[in-house]
Amino acid sequence: MSDALKFLLETRPEAMGHYFAFLKDAGKHLDPKTRSLISVITKVHSQTERGLKQYLKRALDAGATPTEVIDALLMAFPALGLSKITWAVDVILSMRLPGFEPGALAEPGACWHDLAAEAEVPAVGAIRVERNGRAVFVARGPSGLNVFDSRCPHQGTDMPAVAIEAGTLTCPKHGWVFDLASGACVKNGTTALTRYPARVESGRVLAYW
Repeated sequence: MSDALKFLLETRPEAMGHYFAFLKDAGKHLDPKTRSLISVITKVHSQTERGLKQYLKRALDAGATPTEVIDALLMAFPALGLSKITWAVDVILSMRLPGFEPGALAEPGACWHDLAAEAEVPAVGAIRVERNGRAVFVARGPSGLNVFDSRCPHQGTDMPAVAIEAGTLTCPKHGWVFDLASGACVKNGTTALTRYPARVESGRVLAYW
């Protein structure tokens, strides 16, 4: 929150309270990821760097992928224009977030990879699988199976299978702890695990990258 908003909250709480209540109520039917992506767009429109960084991290924490963030910016092209989109990309690149490295999103050879039998994935916890030079964790979530990159979003540490304990995954380098059901960071950090599109086909778990 900016110093100006804090000032207005302190000096006119009755008026500003209605404003924040409106914002909360207006998005009550949206999931957290969608709300955060929309907020990213509004911050880009106003070119508020601090707000963009704040809501970008919220969107990633809520499960948005770097590709989804870029898609959201491009879909808003009619409202934003090229100059604001390139401004936003410059800000994002300056944050040095995993998955936004130059070239990381340009994968012309991307395809579906067969990872494991669905029956191999435990009810709690995950299995670690290596395919075509990439390691991932396959875990069950509330809405089905999830596939997460094995690299910690903090500094890119490749987390081993021994990092799995019950329903969590702990990075051995700095102790970031992730909930394997959702990919959210639940201790020591704020950024969620990178999630890949996944599906089950003929009893096999497939992921796309």
